Order: sequence, then C-alpha cells, then structure tokens
Amino acid sequence: MRQGATYNMGFIALISGVATIGGFLFGFDSGVINGTVEGLQQAFHTSSAGTGFNVASVLLGSAAGAFAAGRLADVYGRRSIMIVAALMFVASALGAGAATGSAMFVVARIIGGFAVGAASVLAPAYISEVTPPATRGRLASIQQIMIIIGLTGAFLSNYVLAHVAGASTAPFWGGYEAWRWMFWMQTIPSTIFFLALLGIPESPRYLVSQGKRDVAHAVLNRLMDPADAQTTLDEIEGSINRDHKPRFADLLDGAGKVRRIVWVGIGLAVLQQLVGINVVFYYGAVLWQAVGFSEADSLKINIVTGALSIASCLVSIGLIDRIGRKPLLLIGSIGMTVTLALIAFAFSTGGLDAAGQLQLSHGMGILALTCALAYSALFNFSWGPVMWVMLGEMFPNQIRGAGLAVSGLFQWVANFAITMTFPIMLTSIGLTGAYGIYAFFALVSILFVVKMVRETKGMALEAMEG
Repeated sequence: MRQGATYNMGFIALISGVATIGGFLFGFDSGVINGTVEGLQQAFHTSSAGTGFNVASVLLGSAAGAFAAGRLADVYGRRSIMIVAALMFVASALGAGAATGSAMFVVARIIGGFAVGAASVLAPAYISEVTPPATRGRLASIQQIMIIIGLTGAFLSNYVLAHVAGASTAPFWGGYEAWRWMFWMQTIPSTIFFLALLGIPESPRYLVSQGKRDVAHAVLNRLMDPADAQTTLDEIEGSINRDHKPRFADLLDGAGKVRRIVWVGIGLAVLQQLVGINVVFYYGAVLWQAVGFSEADSLKINIVTGALSIASCLVSIGLIDRIGRKPLLLIGSIGMTVTLALIAFAFSTGGLDAAGQLQLSHGMGILALTCALAYSALFNFSWGPVMWVMLGEMFPNQIRGAGLAVSGLFQWVANFAITMTFPIMLTSIGLTGAYGIYAFFALVSILFVVKMVRETKGMALEAMEG
C-alpha cells in the first residue's frame, strides 16, 4: 500500500482481524497437545520417543503446509487457501479426538498441521498486502497475539475439561476421555474462521497478478479513498508488469546463488524455533511437573504464561512501528540469552528423587519459574511477532510467495526438530543440557540480527529489495 493515502481503517482492521483467526487456530492447535500427553501415552501405549512423534507429527504437516501455501496462494489466492485451511482445521480436530490408535491420530494431526502451516504464512502475507505501511507492523503483530490467545485458550480449555472430569484421562461427556474433548473443542473456532473468511475480499496484489484489474480496483476502493485507489492500482500493476509470473527460480540471483534476503528469511524462521519456545508451548505441563509442580498447578502456570505473553505482544504492537523491527529483535535476543542461561543454571543445581524425577530447592525452583516467565515474555515482545511481520513484508512482490514458502518450510522443520528431540534430551542430557543448547542459539541470534537483518519499518511493499 502507498504512503500518504487515505485509508478505510475500520474495514482494514476488520478483514485483518478475520485473517488473524488463523493465528488463533495456529495457537490453539499447537497448545491443545499440551494437556493431552498423558492421555495419548495411556490410550496408545507409546514410549517416550513414540509420544514425542505423536506430539511432533503436526509439525510435519505444518512444514508441508507452509511450503505449499505460499505457491498455492500465488496460483489460487490468499483467501482461497485460507478457506481450505479452515476446513482442514475442522477435519483434524474431529479426527484427532476420535483416534483409536497412533496411526489415525498422526494422520489427523498432519492434516491439522498443514492448516497450521498455511495459516502461519498466509495470514501475515494477506495482512501486509491490505494494510498501509505506517500501521502494517501493528496490524501484522496481532497475528502473534492471536497465536498466544489461541494457546492460552487451549490451556484454559484443557484445564477446565481436566478439572471437571477429574483428570485428562478420566471419562467425560458421552463416556469419552477428557483429552479427546480437548481436541474436539477446536471445531468451534475452526467453523467461525471458515464462515468469516467468506466475507472478506481477496488480496488486490493477487488479483492484479491474475489480470483481474477491475476486481482489484473494486477491492482497493473499499480499502482506501477512491482517488488513491487508482494510483495504488497503477503502482501495483507497474510493479507486477515489470516481472514475469512468480516462480521458485526467482529466489536465486543472476549468479545462480540464493538471494541474501532468502537467507535472512530462513535465518529468522529457524532461529525463532532454535531458542526453544515451543518446548514451553508443547511440553509446559510435563516441564513443570518435572520440577515438582502437580498437573493442576502446571496447567495454571501455562495460563499465567499465556496471559503474560499477550501483555508482551501488546507492548510490542505499541513499539514496532515506532522504533522498528530490528531493535525489538535485538532486545529479545539479549534477554532470552540471559534468562535461558539462568534456567539452565537453576536446573543444574537439582537432584533426582527415588522415582528419577528432577527436584529443585525452593529458591532454584522460583528462579527457574521466574526466568521461564520472563523468557516467554521477552520472546513474545520480540521474535514471536516480529519474525512473522518481517516474513510477511520483507520480500519483494516477485518472490513473496516463494520466499514465504521456503522460510515457512525451514521454520516448521526446525520446530519439528526441537519438539521431537526434547523428550530424548530430557532423558539423556536433562533439562540443564536442553536449556543450555537453547541459550546458545539465543546468543547466535544476537549476532544474526546485528549482521544480517535490515530495517523494514515504514517501507512500501513495492520498495522492498532483495
């Protein structure tokens, strides 16, 4: 969108809000597994590695969904692929809750993962293409808030269901275990997402790329003052006409090497995961039980973590278009390095009880919990929202779909690796070793931001270079 144009901000906020429901489902689908691990182990009689794969299987679908969605969106449209994702969310929730074995459960979770991956890249891309440069960061950051609200909603839903039933493995409505209802609850927001998507327009940039100039003009007339809509249409058309149809080969420069901007996107996507945030998301209950909290206490801590994360995102929204993306990333990287190192130190002081469970002193337990909450807040102040904002805006129009596809693929593969290896590290090098590794990658992220990341605050999408 253009600088200096007059925008219909009410309508833009509305359609951006609809797109971010995908973020809510991304969060809910990621967080719902948190309270179901024990139920999955009992129902499917899996080992720690098998449980790790059941938990992480959604990420295989997410990697495929993120990779495919960028290209599919270039062909069929951002809105159309988000509609397909909404239907897949419904199918996954129903299938995961009804699963009678690991194979059925994994298939259902992979379907949901495809939807998560698609939503993760398409919501920020859609928002960046319908919002003005001056507010693009704030509106795109809402995606992260919705992810956290989704996570918190899943934690709260899990807690209530487990509390009412007596435990996540106890029978609930219809005689089905509470953990199954934890998955089935997701059908409600999934259906809302599907219905809401039917009422929003397609991205004008996609419409112009498909030769639908009149439709794109009509959409732009709804997004901004008609006098500015024509000028914006001409600028978009000029930008697209200078290039050929998008293709993956465009990710290479004239010398046949991967463009620097693509490496930056991959680096942002991978480092966001290698700092270990999804261990807290997926294994929060297991983590806090390992240091002495009960299942009920652990689920309450997850809710507190979610609320604190939302507050952190709100602070980020207020700053991202004022001080920029790069400073927020740098503050977050430094803070996460310190807090993760302190968590690792706290765990290093513990010993094992008769059952082989880690036990911390009261003081070290408080240090670990405090630093974990601070770490989560710092992540959601910085790398949580800013990475998605930058991936949605930093690529030139010509390679936005392909750049998002590749970055999204690497993001979810890294997510899978972290999630799959945590149960293994828990039994081999322990919590101290695991969090020491995450602290190391947080330190690496400081160097990456300083050396590789360029500021994109206030830049029009047509001005992005790569």
